[in-house]
Amino acid sequence: MRPTRWPTADWASNVVAVDIPIRTHSRLLGWLAPLAIALLALCLRLWHLGTPKVLAFDETYYAKDSWSLLLFGYARDAAEGANERILAGETTGIFTNEPTWVVHPDGGKWLIAGGIDLFGMTPFGWRFAAVVAGSLMVLVLARLTLRLTGSIAFACLAGLLLTIDGVHFVMSRLALLDIFLALWLLCMVACLAADRDWLKSRLDQGLPVGWFRGWQAAAGVCAGLAVSTKWSALWVIAAFGITLVLWEFAVRARPANWQAGAIQIMRIGLPAFGWLVVLGFFVYLATWSSWLAHHEVFETRFGHGYGDVPPWGDYINRTDGTWWNSLTDPLRSLWHFHVMTFGFHTGDYMAGVDHPYQSNPAGWLLQIRPTSVHTVTDVAASKCGAPSDSSCISEVLILGNPLVWWTSTVALAAAVVAWITTRSWVWSVPVVGVAATWIPWFFVGSRPIFTFYSVAILPFLMLGLVLLLNALYQRFARPRWFWWVLAAFMAAVSVMSWWLWPLWTDGLLPYDAWQARMWFNSWI
Repeated sequence: MRPTRWPTADWASNVVAVDIPIRTHSRLLGWLAPLAIALLALCLRLWHLGTPKVLAFDETYYAKDSWSLLLFGYARDAAEGANERILAGETTGIFTNEPTWVVHPDGGKWLIAGGIDLFGMTPFGWRFAAVVAGSLMVLVLARLTLRLTGSIAFACLAGLLLTIDGVHFVMSRLALLDIFLALWLLCMVACLAADRDWLKSRLDQGLPVGWFRGWQAAAGVCAGLAVSTKWSALWVIAAFGITLVLWEFAVRARPANWQAGAIQIMRIGLPAFGWLVVLGFFVYLATWSSWLAHHEVFETRFGHGYGDVPPWGDYINRTDGTWWNSLTDPLRSLWHFHVMTFGFHTGDYMAGVDHPYQSNPAGWLLQIRPTSVHTVTDVAASKCGAPSDSSCISEVLILGNPLVWWTSTVALAAAVVAWITTRSWVWSVPVVGVAATWIPWFFVGSRPIFTFYSVAILPFLMLGLVLLLNALYQRFARPRWFWWVLAAFMAAVSVMSWWLWPLWTDGLLPYDAWQARMWFNSWI
């Protein structure tokens, strides 16, 4: 389905769908231009990817778990001093024979393992998959923006903003799970938007829709992969599942009365539930295949009771089970493992933990408390040309470009107003996306959470900004001066990214130069 462009009635409703197709010759450019931006993102993220040569922040868990999956098919506990031995190039004796208690599913870690398989257990190897995921996000966001605006220029703008933002840049260069979560969620939403366009095109042409919804099925696959990375994806799937039903209800002919409307919603919602949730569940379950194949080792360590976790049941002591037991017992153990892990995330243990870089989600959109994942202080002044009475410092700080985040936050408020006043489905994409990836974090209790979780919010936040810019451009009848203003804005954003680049890439700075970049005490 080719993207569509939307004419304007006023500043907010310029994106009300009228389905005017882009000219045929633009279809090739509609792929080549976003691909070029994604290639730029890839090159920037590959630059000095092996720096710093450490297991930064939670890489200490995910990189080792991923390598263990690759070697044994399941995650094992690391031996004493494993980090130092890995960085020294050792490849044997790193793991014990005991399975480890993983607190996130294996889906994202299998992707990290792919990079390790290609390039070895090195910083470059365990970060490579994140680079690919981040670069693909740039492509998907650009294509989604093209679908919603019909403008290749605004599509490239969205991709470029994502390319040079600090949160996305740094998260695309670390073996953490959130970049994979963000990718699958964005892909899911892009597939649902494509499904909505496909449906409207079929209905407008009087063609049958049929039972098979390819884009919804693709969205279900992405949903399953998102949950297999982090369970927080469930909130987003639920939000867009409801949104999907409302989109289709609005596209179809209005029912005669509320009873007919309720029936129509059921006819829309049940198949959508099947493609998005049921198919997604089986994809999620498939990502646990290796765990299921090794269920006995988890039963041996955890199934008889582990700390405050009760025993899983007498079934784990069977020696002569039936063929049916051989199918169901691994699934029972997987269920108990999920219960145990859910208790870890919601129980007293996490509630009593503090972290110096934990942050309140209320400040995420304004980047109040960024996360430092690696810092080296008191480096000799001669190393960076600092005054002899000073010193040097290097840091990897997950800090967004303030110009991007602050203007996008203002644009989000405008997008909410535009959605309310126009009821256009297009505005719902960024608004629902931000709400579903952000608001649930206000209800997680007292456990430590971090600003870098906002990498899943970021593409929807930027989409809101670009949609607003497109609306203003249409509102003022496409003036030439608009592009000069936009060029000045992008120049300022680029300068800001250049200024913060050393903080994103472990650059060695004189202490005074580093301090000049710490605009607020909360950034330190």
